Amino acid sequence: MSLSILALTTASFNTAELERVRAVAPGATLTHALARDWETLPRELWVGVDVLYTVDPLPEPEWAPNLKWAQLHFAGVEGLVHHPLAGRIVITNASGVHATQIAEWTLAGILARSRRLSLAFALQQRAEWPRDRWGLFVPDELRGATVGIVGYGAIGREIGRLCAAFGLRVIGLRRGSGEEDPTRPRWTPPDLRGLAPAPARIEPITALDDVLPQCDIVVLALPLTAATLGRFDAATLARMRPGSHLLNIGRGGVIDEPALVAALAQGRPGAATLDVFATEPLPADSPLWRAPNVTITPHVSGFSPRYDVRAMSLFAENLERFLRDEPLFNRVDVQAGY
Repeated sequence: MSLSILALTTASFNTAELERVRAVAPGATLTHALARDWETLPRELWVGVDVLYTVDPLPEPEWAPNLKWAQLHFAGVEGLVHHPLAGRIVITNASGVHATQIAEWTLAGILARSRRLSLAFALQQRAEWPRDRWGLFVPDELRGATVGIVGYGAIGREIGRLCAAFGLRVIGLRRGSGEEDPTRPRWTPPDLRGLAPAPARIEPITALDDVLPQCDIVVLALPLTAATLGRFDAATLARMRPGSHLLNIGRGGVIDEPALVAALAQGRPGAATLDVFATEPLPADSPLWRAPNVTITPHVSGFSPRYDVRAMSLFAENLERFLRDEPLFNRVDVQAGY
């Protein structure tokens, strides 16, 4: 089979990562192009491309008439589901590549809140040893607390597994039944395969309003779709327990940010740890910067020195499936938006 593969990235992959792809399809032409966007590449390069690995948006259909499949470097697809190619080719995303590092970020956020590390850091900056250490630093112990993970996919399941190891009761909320659709298999990093899942209670996403009052910690791991946009509005936030902790590692648009600022002032939730925002970079005049009990990180929870290795592992496994005409991992449902 004559096959042309284009890897379009904004950073260099090492030789070993590219060689893994070449080993899967040794007869294919593999081109690695460093470019900020697809229009900077010669148009004639696109004409013969069958498979695209891309960090950036998809090309216009007339530029790549032979394109059959695009593997995305990232998981989010909200900017691509309305692209003219979305209904014409297979698109797969990088779901699963982020599971380890985002789960670790989430546990860091949970532990930092529990152990009052932001207060400790502020006191350290002032070289201050407080008198009322007991009143200030008695933690919220995790063992026996309940965490609700809204969006129980690859990331959510790994968060649940780590939370369970700390003795938390885990409730996972998801859109589907949890049974894998054989036409849309989901990818799991090799180092997570075979690990026992958390003993979680699984609920449908429609049960969110009933589950929220039961949770001491709520983690949002949702994609941004028409159904999730602004889902955590004033009414939903009011369902949370007083003093509870809200963390968001999905998409910022899932939260009504002005409503969250108002809710935090009322203590419901009592704290928020946020890595994603409706507008990024988060504007300097956003009240979230000054809201009480908020920890902000600049959309970095998915960062990992092993990201590209995992991403290329996914691509190589998907390429093997593509050559065998088998269902690809992480096929994007354009209608559902993820």
